[in-house]
Amino acid sequence: MSVSSPSEAVEAVEAVHSGPGGEPVLTVDGLHITVAGGRAEAVRDVAFTVHAGEAVGVVGESGSGKTLTCRSLLGVLPPGCEVSAGSAVLAGDGGAVTELTALDRRQWERLRGAELGAVFQDPASYLNPALTVGRQLAEPLRVRLGMTRARARERAVELFASVGLREPAQVYHRYPHELSGGMLQRVLIAIAVACDPRLLVADEATTALDTVVQAEVLDLLARLRDERGLALLLVTHDLAVVAEVTDRVLVFYAGEIVEDGPTQDVVHRPAHPYTAALLRVASLGDWNRRELAVIPGRPPEAGQAPPGCRFADRCDFAEDRCRTAPIPLTRTPGGRRVRCVRAAELTPILTAPPEEVPA
Repeated sequence: MSVSSPSEAVEAVEAVHSGPGGEPVLTVDGLHITVAGGRAEAVRDVAFTVHAGEAVGVVGESGSGKTLTCRSLLGVLPPGCEVSAGSAVLAGDGGAVTELTALDRRQWERLRGAELGAVFQDPASYLNPALTVGRQLAEPLRVRLGMTRARARERAVELFASVGLREPAQVYHRYPHELSGGMLQRVLIAIAVACDPRLLVADEATTALDTVVQAEVLDLLARLRDERGLALLLVTHDLAVVAEVTDRVLVFYAGEIVEDGPTQDVVHRPAHPYTAALLRVASLGDWNRRELAVIPGRPPEAGQAPPGCRFADRCDFAEDRCRTAPIPLTRTPGGRRVRCVRAAELTPILTAPPEEVPA
């Protein structure tokens, strides 16, 4: 459903989320997602914005709610999952906005590929094995943009070249099984940006690729963002990817955002113990480390969250006050948002080398 101007809720969220200078493209406010037919809550009170030309990373362990959040923005939640509350607004041309949580199947079909693009892990599973990749790219150009068959084919070859595929005219006639994983991912990116969407969601788009191909795909996404002014939402478990590509990062834990801030600030000066634990596990930039770090314990199951901080049982710094009541996501003097009652005092400790951290 489209409306002519943002709602008061959108304006309220935008007032506390600053971007890199571009206009807001996506505004999420108070999003809740339930699973198991509504019996358990997997995502709670998620709010963030993504601006034009901005790349936002979404990180967290498996089951943290990051993928469910992003799939809700694409209308592709798994069976049994649904948005139970909140708003997700996509800004369009001419000042109109679309409330994503209110769309039906036909409205989603018109929006996906036009205003919203998506790239997922394992691209072969999203391509039709019985059709050439060129035909699969040319079809949305004809249907959505009204191109002739000849112009759509010409434009498809141009798009294959723009995403770095060699001999794009030959690639046009290839079937998915004839291409490597890296080539298929480039094909999927070409399809995703073919109709010039405003927002591109990349969900673990480089996970199954080798290191060299992964770097090439990340460079491609960064270039397309710069050239097209794309808003990019990048879901990944790899903090090295986040550090290289994104402007801002959202750290998810047990269905909540626990930290949100500029990527370099979060990576080099974490304010939440869970963010610091993720960085230790990743050993970002510490290529000489030989011991494997782990985060002890397990995240709570959906619907079984403790009354206080959801990370308290795994946190070395938890106190009684961390376990008694829900912890709000508060804004720090530096402009970050952190869900920790001890954030101000812990930041210097979390940033210190391990040998300097008090026992």
